[in-house]
Amino acid sequence: MERQGRRESLLEKTAEAFDLPGDVVAGLPRVELLGDRQLRMENHRGILAYGEEEIHVSGGKLIVKVRGRGLALRAMNASELLITGEIAGVDLT
Repeated sequence: MERQGRRESLLEKTAEAFDLPGDVVAGLPRVELLGDRQLRMENHRGILAYGEEEIHVSGGKLIVKVRGRGLALRAMNASELLITGEIAGVDLT
């Protein structure tokens, strides 16, 4: 546990020294919600579950669960994805 804490501290200091966003250095997902119709996510690790009412995306340490109606994965590459539809909620677990 202590080793992981030191690693996170080092990542935070590195991000601060180079004026980089902490999420980029730590590999955390960045989620951007545009109204209730689009969700864009960077630094994803793949789709875990897919359906029109729920899509689960791995964010490494977090799982991002998108809930709604008519959900669809519109675009995806190795690091980014775009989900569209009527988004009712987003849960982080």
